[in-house]
Amino acid sequence: MPTALIAIPAFALYLVAAWLLARRLGPRARARGAPVRWPALAAGAGGALLHGGILYQNLLVHNGLDLGFFNALSLVSWLMALLVVLASLGQPLENLGIGVFPLAALALGLELLFPAHHLLGPEAGPGLRLHVLVSLLSYSVLTIAAVQAILLAIQNRHLRTRHPGGFIRALPPLETMERLLFQLIGLGFVLQSASLLTGWRYVEDLFAQHLVHKTVLSITAWLVYAVLLAGRWRFGWRGRTAVRWTMAGFTALLLAWLGSKWVLEILLQR
Repeated sequence: MPTALIAIPAFALYLVAAWLLARRLGPRARARGAPVRWPALAAGAGGALLHGGILYQNLLVHNGLDLGFFNALSLVSWLMALLVVLASLGQPLENLGIGVFPLAALALGLELLFPAHHLLGPEAGPGLRLHVLVSLLSYSVLTIAAVQAILLAIQNRHLRTRHPGGFIRALPPLETMERLLFQLIGLGFVLQSASLLTGWRYVEDLFAQHLVHKTVLSITAWLVYAVLLAGRWRFGWRGRTAVRWTMAGFTALLLAWLGSKWVLEILLQR
């Protein structure tokens, strides 16, 4: 089946899901009690299902895995969309789809418009493939945590200025939002730890010239998240402090993965 026949409905379903979630935050939708949560999640799940089919075609090539820049970006965004849908079945996390689903649609479009190839061939053993998989999962979870932190910052600011109106009323209580944030960070920290450990074990030289920046920034991000979790446990860090540390860790992680991959594959053509 031509990729476009799958991509167009996937793109549309992602945008419909985000629109339904955003629409239910409006005062009229809240007044009517519009039950759009499940239709929105169903649309997001449908978009993720079709998106996964495209990734299957583009990633699994005859001689290995094609993890070019835009393929990898699309894979991470797909994991984010899938995680939001699955996590929302048991936690009030569906509002994250307002940002995550359009991001997945954008990444899918970039994957199709600007194909870039970086082959992970047969010489890459199962250990290295495990490292790549765990790394992508950690990036996905911690990116979702960053989106959650942004929502928490907006909610906290509105409450501090005593303007809790608008879409803020549709969000869970502040304590619930903080608990969800630290659950995401805790999971992401475990995955990031596993990523560093598998990288240390299976990557030939983590401090080679083309990897040193990625390694240093990844360790920096890990340390930032470790301090944040320790501060939460020991001193009860919350609110703006939690948001600032979360975004600092995410910035380091973004530069480690996206920045390094962009420079190496797009700018330097390596």
